[in-house]
Amino acid sequence: MNLDFNTIELTAANEIKAALHQKDLEALRIKYLGRKGLIAEIYASLPDLSAEQKPSVGKNANELKNKIAQLLEEQNEVLKKLPGAFGSSKETVDMTIPGVAIAPGKAHILTQTMNDICSTFEKLGFAVMEGPEIETEFNNFTALNIPVDHPSRDAFDTFYLDLKDDIKKDRFKLLRSHTSPAQIRVMEQFSPPLAVVVPGKVYRPDAVDASHSFMFHQVEGLLVDRDVKFSDLKGLLEAFAKKFFGEKIKMRFRPHFFPFTEPSAEVDISCYLCDGKGCSVCGKKGWLEILGCGMVNPKVFEAVGYPKDKYTGLAFGMGVERIAMLKYGIDDIRLFFENDVRFLKQF
Repeated sequence: MNLDFNTIELTAANEIKAALHQKDLEALRIKYLGRKGLIAEIYASLPDLSAEQKPSVGKNANELKNKIAQLLEEQNEVLKKLPGAFGSSKETVDMTIPGVAIAPGKAHILTQTMNDICSTFEKLGFAVMEGPEIETEFNNFTALNIPVDHPSRDAFDTFYLDLKDDIKKDRFKLLRSHTSPAQIRVMEQFSPPLAVVVPGKVYRPDAVDASHSFMFHQVEGLLVDRDVKFSDLKGLLEAFAKKFFGEKIKMRFRPHFFPFTEPSAEVDISCYLCDGKGCSVCGKKGWLEILGCGMVNPKVFEAVGYPKDKYTGLAFGMGVERIAMLKYGIDDIRLFFENDVRFLKQF
């Protein structure tokens, strides 16, 4: 067997020094030192050699094996000190490959709308607070002057939770059906004057369709002080509506009923798309309903322990989905929750 061990050593040394990845170094180890590698082939050929050749070939094979093993170890130490893909075998990122730009994310359209609403009232002196989504029956109904026989307190209209560990009257746990319970929590914690808006999720067991969902978002507003008047409420909501929908819109207040406000009203704005002339968005009426409001009912003040006849207040609440649908001309509430990027990236 005629072998040029010097040439083999030189070739192996050049290949090992050129290996810049652990996987390449491992391939060379297998090529030369593996069970079926070159050194193994040399050893396997020894029985076929003459008695004169065996000592020389065997000695040279051992020296070549040790030399290649040393070269592999030295290159392995070199690779460990290199960054990125040239480093340890645990590194999986090839720093030599051109990067892929990641599209920047942004807030969901409902989050944008809710933030815009809260920001508008912050500029008018309101603080933003949050309340828990799991509420007590007292905060959700009783303290808000909602009677026991009111339909909204029925299990068909409210998500009641497991009551086994909490059977105290008016302390049953439920998923809040509106953000108004936060009014009670704020007034129990702070004394007037106060002005807060409370954004968040609310839950009602409604069948899902184009205009209803079992979960949606509201923003609640509350202002309490001495001598707060209904004219203050009108001026406040007009400032909000013109800031949010445009200076050209008109407003109207329609008498309504809410147990926790007296008097109460529904607020409409003239359709900003047709200037009140009538279109498909406003149902040919020329008006869009945006929120409910009123003066805080004295019974609510009584429930939180405020002195009788000392304070007056105003309150309002709006559905974030409805505001977004009106502002952007969206006709199906389900689009907000389907996570279709083609829809969401428009905003």
